[in-house]
Amino acid sequence: MNMAERKPVLIIGAARQGQALARFLCKQGTPAILNDKRGPEAMSSALKAMSDVPVEWVLGNHPVELLDRVEVVCISGGVPLDLPIVKEAIKQGKTLTNDSQIFMEAVKAPVIGITGSSGKTTTTTLVGRIAEAGLQAPRKAWVGGNIGLPLVEYLDEIKPDDLVILELSSFQLELMSISPAIAAVLNITPNHLDRHGTMQAYTAAKAHIVAHQHPDDFAVLNREDPGSWSLKSNIKGNLTTFGFMKPESHLDGTYLAGNEVMLQKDGKHTKLLAQSAIALRGRHNVANVLAACAIASAAGLDAEAMHNGIAGFGGVKHRLELVRQVNGVRWYNDSIATAPERTLAALNAFDEPIVLLLGGRDKHLPWDELSQVVHRKVDHVILFGEAAELIANVLGKPQKGERLKSIERANQLSDALEIASKTAQQGDVVLLSPGGTSFDEFSDFEERGEFFREWVNRQ
Repeated sequence: MNMAERKPVLIIGAARQGQALARFLCKQGTPAILNDKRGPEAMSSALKAMSDVPVEWVLGNHPVELLDRVEVVCISGGVPLDLPIVKEAIKQGKTLTNDSQIFMEAVKAPVIGITGSSGKTTTTTLVGRIAEAGLQAPRKAWVGGNIGLPLVEYLDEIKPDDLVILELSSFQLELMSISPAIAAVLNITPNHLDRHGTMQAYTAAKAHIVAHQHPDDFAVLNREDPGSWSLKSNIKGNLTTFGFMKPESHLDGTYLAGNEVMLQKDGKHTKLLAQSAIALRGRHNVANVLAACAIASAAGLDAEAMHNGIAGFGGVKHRLELVRQVNGVRWYNDSIATAPERTLAALNAFDEPIVLLLGGRDKHLPWDELSQVVHRKVDHVILFGEAAELIANVLGKPQKGERLKSIERANQLSDALEIASKTAQQGDVVLLSPGGTSFDEFSDFEERGEFFREWVNRQ
């Protein structure tokens, strides 16, 4: 995108990505139009936050006539590409882009990009912590993208010697025509099929992260995930891998040997840290650590930095986050689990009796495997939200002799929490790991997680 462009740029979607991009464009002297389907009342906090930015607001609908005034249309992450105004923009040959593409075009520092169906926020956070531990001042690590604040706002502050670590979602990647110097694909499993339609389209969006790399760049792939590993033939540069098992002798990558996280590189084997130093709960988080170490190795960060960045890290908010123990019951917030597979990973992190809060909005993903595990590992299920009936039909009824004792229904999360507080007994875990999105009741998984945290902390 030409930053000298003085025609207005249309930004569709006025959440944090859209707001950050509008601030950046206006700072560059490029007029911006922020368009959102929500009305002024629903957008009051955004209007207040952006009151000092000379942006034009168009709220309440997406009038196609806006396209008459612009050549560039920026699509925020949650905006579907089949929206009529977007389809018309494509038909008219408008340039479609997003904040991540604009950031990648302008940033001078090397960029690590991390994507995956699950684990990308924890892995991105871990890599950021490793970088902070390993970089010498004045070099600085910048962590953002789909996690935290979009970094496009900070382009003027990011120095060429700094290191950028970006979490990238399929929504961002599907429009991108530029790849990071180090690109990691943690896994590719069914997710966001309500947006992409098919696994082929979803995988194609994820593949953009490596599609435009150069011969000197690095791709980091999961040896043990078929979706990630299927991209091996797409790699244009160097390959680093990760997985639990030791890699083949010709591959560089991390693995687990007994209690040690190990790195195989150029035929040499290096101990990085003891598994006992990993404070994160669950096998899936050990996989995240293996991925983070592989990515850090590709970035030239050493074993000491990896140990210092990982050891003692207790996790990211809303991701198997222990909120509080009340009367012997531990309440865990895993609101990030917006797909059944994520809930499955959370369940496998516990051996204690579980009261599971399951629901939200369905993403057209299969629930059958999760249902089988719920019957084996969960004591009580409380369903809530739009997907409650769908999940109830998949779960069926508790059967005699199995672990699952009860399935109850609630309209909203608050009702589910009330039921959970009456159901849980000393020694139990109450786990919010919904398996569905939050959009039936909350603006995003973070708002849902904050509601859970606040409710639990009031008890």
